[in-house]
Amino acid sequence: MNYMLTIDASLIDWSRAQFALTAIYHWLFVPLTLGLAVIMGIIETIYYRTGKPFWQEASKFWQRLFGVNFAMGVATGIILEFEFGTNWSNYSWFVGDIFGAPLAIEGIVAFFMESTFVAVMFFGWQKVSRGFHLASTWLTGIGATISAWWILVANSWMQYPVGCEFNPDTVRNEMTSFIDVALSPIAVDKFFHTVISSWIVGAVFVCAVSCWYLLRSRECELSRQSIKIASIVGIVASILAMCTGHSSAVKVAEVQPMKLAAMEGLYNGGNSASLTMVAAINPLRQPDYTKGEEPPLRIAIPNGLSVLATNTLDGYVPGINDILNGYTRADGTKELSAEEKIQRGRKAITTLAEYRKLKAFNDNDKRLPVLAEELKKDMPYFGYGYIKDRAELVPYIPINFYAFRIMVGIGSLLLLFFLIIGHVAWRQDITKRGRWLWISALVMLPLVYLASEAGWIVAELGRQPWAIQDMLPTVAAISDISSGSVALTFFIFLVLFSVLLFAEIRIMCHVIKNYKPQIEQAD
Repeated sequence: MNYMLTIDASLIDWSRAQFALTAIYHWLFVPLTLGLAVIMGIIETIYYRTGKPFWQEASKFWQRLFGVNFAMGVATGIILEFEFGTNWSNYSWFVGDIFGAPLAIEGIVAFFMESTFVAVMFFGWQKVSRGFHLASTWLTGIGATISAWWILVANSWMQYPVGCEFNPDTVRNEMTSFIDVALSPIAVDKFFHTVISSWIVGAVFVCAVSCWYLLRSRECELSRQSIKIASIVGIVASILAMCTGHSSAVKVAEVQPMKLAAMEGLYNGGNSASLTMVAAINPLRQPDYTKGEEPPLRIAIPNGLSVLATNTLDGYVPGINDILNGYTRADGTKELSAEEKIQRGRKAITTLAEYRKLKAFNDNDKRLPVLAEELKKDMPYFGYGYIKDRAELVPYIPINFYAFRIMVGIGSLLLLFFLIIGHVAWRQDITKRGRWLWISALVMLPLVYLASEAGWIVAELGRQPWAIQDMLPTVAAISDISSGSVALTFFIFLVLFSVLLFAEIRIMCHVIKNYKPQIEQAD
């Protein structure tokens, strides 16, 4: 097996770009599905408890918008999963036994569950009891959330591969513990942080639509009641997102220290590390981190990064150079340098090739167990064998640095927004005052999507060059296809997804503009 792969660099770039394009468009639909599911479930619960027709009308309105968004999310999600087989066939072969399991469960259980109950939710108002319909509404949202769970389990395994063992006879990683894969601490944290942040998207969307009505002096009661519910959901979700975000940062510091260092622009680490608030990192080029100099115009919170990463004021946080040169973890374990890992990785590739050759000649050869044992020792560094230069191990710092601050900054702004609009909605008559607040709700809608996408950019770009952290780099995961075909499909998908997005926005705007409720008041 040759560790000096000669892969067309443009093929890797186009394949990554196509997957990123699909993921970004797909993630425009998913958070709104998860967020609206909670709010429309709460509204229908109020209808079930009160029996007032107004709440039934409100439920139907938000469910119409949910339905449009749900359909678009399914279309992009299917394409995203197929790209693993078309563009990343080596990845699919190498870990398909593990990665495919949560995706199969998602398709068989969660997707069919939400698809079944969404039909009852839309068409069962006059055909089933109020209790059964309410259960269908909540089960639709629960199904979507369970679907997100299994997708995030698969993604988290790429960030932190556990519960598996490499089989040299099949040249595949095979699952040894489904529980370890399904309940990985990375998966649990990612699930809660992702789903809760999606509730924020849903809450902002409801506030924005409601405030659009208020700006036109329409549907005032629907808007007032919807804002009251959305503001509570938004406040709770914003606080929980901060808590789960901190927990995720601690896990990232443990298993993906390079990602944290890139997010922070931390070149040389140490104890009592400060957290950068702002710094003038050139967004157009990779900084020279080898000099170890701090980014210019840096403003930081003393000890903040140590608290974020270790929950202690004086905790040690490694920087980029520490990780490349080798460092000692807090528990005393020694991390090898990049060169040592690359050497061990190339040794693993050579040993595997020798094992395969010998086994093909004589599968009873006594040297096979010895080679298998040697391979097992070096296998944790297998992916490093395909790395040609230590610089490849450093993600693109500017994107990670600014995307992280966009996510955190907008998230903090949204908490303030929910507190203000919630106070006005619950304590005053928001339909008669607060034009500036109505306009701000419309401004928050694109901002919340920007924050949501920024979070995923950090999660995915922060682990580069790895398709699977420390196990398989993108250069070894790619399919053997022409870069031209990938580039062509990139632009086809760009047009297709743009048409889908335009169609969703247009249909939603049509539903919102032409909504004519039969019930005007909640009381």
